Amino acid sequence: MDLSNLSVAELRDLQQQIPVEIKRREAQEKINILNEVRAFAKARGYAIEDLIAKDVKVKASSGTKVKVKYRHPENSSLEWTGRGRKPKWVEAWVESGLSLDNLLV
Repeated sequence: MDLSNLSVAELRDLQQQIPVEIKRREAQEKINILNEVRAFAKARGYAIEDLIAKDVKVKASSGTKVKVKYRHPENSSLEWTGRGRKPKWVEAWVESGLSLDNLLV
């Protein structure tokens, strides 16, 4: 469509008509698609309502606690799961030349 021949008033009128026409066509397209899906389901012996779950609930992760993998031998309150960044006490332990195997629970 060549818009260069249209006046500013005609372009503004067209600009107002376009969103209305897009909405109308999208609504019609949705109706057509829904009818096609219903026909597809019906041809296989189903109603579309039977295929769409209405009360599907997704269970969120319960946040299970990770077991402690390492524990300081002298201070049992110092624990680490082995995930994430090493705690300072673990870094100090390793820097002092001791093995992480000594901390295994």
